[in-house]
Amino acid sequence: MLKARIATAGEALIDLVAEADGRLRPCMGGAVYNLSRALARQAVSTCCLNPFSKDRLGQLLARQLQEDGGHLAQSQAVGEPSALAVVAIDSDGQPQYSFYREGVADRAITSTTLIANTQSISELELVAIGCLALAPEDQEIYHPWLESSRKAGLGVVIDINMRPAVVSNPKAYRASVLQAITMADLLKASDDDLEFLFDGISDPLQAAQALFELSPAQWVALTLGSEGAYLLARDGRAWHGKDHASLNLVDTVGAGDCFLAGLLCALLGTTLQQSIVLAAPSSMTNETRLEAALVQAIASASYCIQRAGCEPADSQQILAHLGLETIKVRAFS
Repeated sequence: MLKARIATAGEALIDLVAEADGRLRPCMGGAVYNLSRALARQAVSTCCLNPFSKDRLGQLLARQLQEDGGHLAQSQAVGEPSALAVVAIDSDGQPQYSFYREGVADRAITSTTLIANTQSISELELVAIGCLALAPEDQEIYHPWLESSRKAGLGVVIDINMRPAVVSNPKAYRASVLQAITMADLLKASDDDLEFLFDGISDPLQAAQALFELSPAQWVALTLGSEGAYLLARDGRAWHGKDHASLNLVDTVGAGDCFLAGLLCALLGTTLQQSIVLAAPSSMTNETRLEAALVQAIASASYCIQRAGCEPADSQQILAHLGLETIKVRAFS
């Protein structure tokens, strides 16, 4: 039987990143795939629940995840092709995506198989999902799985990570995301995600607080790009952190995925902390531990943005960045 602390479900694809000369540089990607790699590289045992294609790209994706220390719940490759995304990077290093995902390998799965794959993993504590898996076309795959996972007592982590370019019906997309978050213990979102999700709420902190009203989540992580990030608790506690290092920004592809991985690694007690239970904030009496979790998340993202595509840091690289002591956190309520 497979052993893992976190099981991830969602997309794995190849990013074709547009270069200045018009050429497309292939990079392994997909938000959930990036998260899986980043978790594994920070020494959290992680299992990817979705299948990979038997094509060359799919086998590259599967092999890289395993080399990073991740596990595959479905080792048998499928005949569907690997998904693709064309990524254009703007002058601020921000990516713009176009997706090619019809009939692809990571979507060749049912809720029944997802649930069975999850139940086949021992020592499991959390499940994580986000981004393209929240699109309305895949509700019948992922929503029953989320409900099953929650009923089984697993912590549920959802990265809202919205991609408007992937859907033709924004209203249905918002509805699918809002339904999914009703099953979450921890939510992560960027200011851009919340601006799209809550049409008319321009203040990201106000929008983040609204997530507590719409879900049972005990924790919300809000990323603000160069302005740092917040960790918010349902009980009113909050922390803001920012990296003051002079970072060599290459692009922000995968930065949010690496942020979430660093946060989960710290909350689960890997590399820096003792274990924290996501669903029991009253047990988190040590403020320093929570501040350190936010610092580790920011350090994970800082490493990523200084490299092309998503190249997650390992534990030693995270600790090296923490040694710079450039990430400052303040608590408020």
